[in-house]
Amino acid sequence: MEPSVVYEDDQILVINKPSGMVSNKSQTIQEDTVQDWFSRKYNIVESPDSEFLQKQGLVHRLDRDTSGAMVLAKTEEAYNGLKQQFLERKTVKKYLALVHGEFKEQSGLITATIERHPKDRHKFTVGGDLAKASITEWIVLQQFTDMTLLELIPHTGRTHQLRVHLQHINHPIVSDPIYGFQKRIKDDLAISPRLFLHAKYLEFQHPSTAFRVHFDVDLPEELQQVLATCTLK
Repeated sequence: MEPSVVYEDDQILVINKPSGMVSNKSQTIQEDTVQDWFSRKYNIVESPDSEFLQKQGLVHRLDRDTSGAMVLAKTEEAYNGLKQQFLERKTVKKYLALVHGEFKEQSGLITATIERHPKDRHKFTVGGDLAKASITEWIVLQQFTDMTLLELIPHTGRTHQLRVHLQHINHPIVSDPIYGFQKRIKDDLAISPRLFLHAKYLEFQHPSTAFRVHFDVDLPEELQQVLATCTLK
């Protein structure tokens, strides 16, 4: 398992991360990660002397089970420029998600705050910490019987934000093992063998040229097949 390259120049690399691959290294992760793959590919040796070398080019992350567009930095200059854009929310990210239920409206905003779950440190939940304000925009793309294909635009970058927000409005993502309907997970996996969440679009200012650039990554074949089996409303 390894990413496919969408775009590359002397400053950045844009990849299509496969579902099932972890973005960043940690002491609890044994398998190969995007960070491992990238550091091998460009011989970027981890070092505490600079944040770029410590992160080995990793500017942002996608959840293990989420596929799609990621940008990595090949130089310290690119890393610092991209990191600042993510911190200042100057990037644009769009996702596709198949969720449970049908929607009465065609679009909307979810503005619930997100914080770490008080009883399970591996999960996040909607809470009352106003410092953790979170905003997700949703747009209905296709309505199926008992399911809906959404475009999701996160305006903040909380961990598991999209998954927690959709659970909060009682429209969890199909085949979500953490935030989905637990009693229906077997039925979900029969519909979609993986979490139906894909980062399809990424836009940012190129750290060298200062021009806005954007990249589209098609829905993976296995998720296209899932949609082909859904019944239109």
